[in-house]
Amino acid sequence: MTDAVEVRDVVVRYGDTPAVDGVSLTVPRGRVLSLLGHNGAGKTSLLQVCEGFRRADSGTVRVLGLDPMGDHDALMPRLGIMLQSGGVYPWATAGEILRLFASFAATPLDVDMLLDRLGLRKFERTRWRRLSGGEQQRLSLAVALVGRPELVFLDEPTAGMDTEARHTTWRLIEELRADGVTVLLTTHLLDEAERLADDVVIMRSGVVAATGTPAELTKAAGIDLLEVRADPGLVPDGRLAHLKVTEPTPGEYTITGALDAAVIADVLSWFATKNAQVTAVNTHRRTLEDVYLALTAGEKTRVYR
Repeated sequence: MTDAVEVRDVVVRYGDTPAVDGVSLTVPRGRVLSLLGHNGAGKTSLLQVCEGFRRADSGTVRVLGLDPMGDHDALMPRLGIMLQSGGVYPWATAGEILRLFASFAATPLDVDMLLDRLGLRKFERTRWRRLSGGEQQRLSLAVALVGRPELVFLDEPTAGMDTEARHTTWRLIEELRADGVTVLLTTHLLDEAERLADDVVIMRSGVVAATGTPAELTKAAGIDLLEVRADPGLVPDGRLAHLKVTEPTPGEYTITGALDAAVIADVLSWFATKNAQVTAVNTHRRTLEDVYLALTAGEKTRVYR
């Protein structure tokens, strides 16, 4: 079976400026891929190509084995697309909008179930333009899911949502994956990506800066903090000169720097040479947010004209 999304050497230009500059990635079926990057990194342009809303200047894209542009009519019934904004009738009510999109599908999900699951029942007769930003997001998610898609594109799915709605959305995405639905999402919430994503692609200035599972990316980033509880008042010597050692409270040492397994063993050996009794050791691995910030540090938001 082919991957749900296959992108090979895709380039998208705005004038002479490349928004997407030779990107390749795959999204296996039944997995959640989170596409990360600052505004202007090329995420939305790449999604537009995958969704069949614009043509790449070069490269190839296959979505569910089809060409998003050439096979657009055959592909669209199999996709769910949640846009950041727009795409609905602002004067229609939430219930009317969802039932309209359900009528386009051969075997839609139950509209009442979606209204209840996403906390929209009390807004069923509220016009779109009178919904809050978070309520509009929840309705957009319901619209993307009502047609039982095989592949869902979610662009900032929880933007503007309160905590309860965000967790409800997370559970829905996890259920989609459990049901074999593929999800490609963009988000600026790194905890959201770390919780939901099977795979992560970080874009920077139109190219892929890193890819892997959240665990692979954080493992490669390594450990950045070591905490040791031992006898108080020990003074670091030249053996630990390449590390920063502090004692914020008596007997509680924090060590930061390039901390791989060998360095940690050497640090503990140093404590042993001081005849210090070590009673606790804790390490702190970098988070996905740490990895993301390191890879995108100094990147400026680009504007395409």
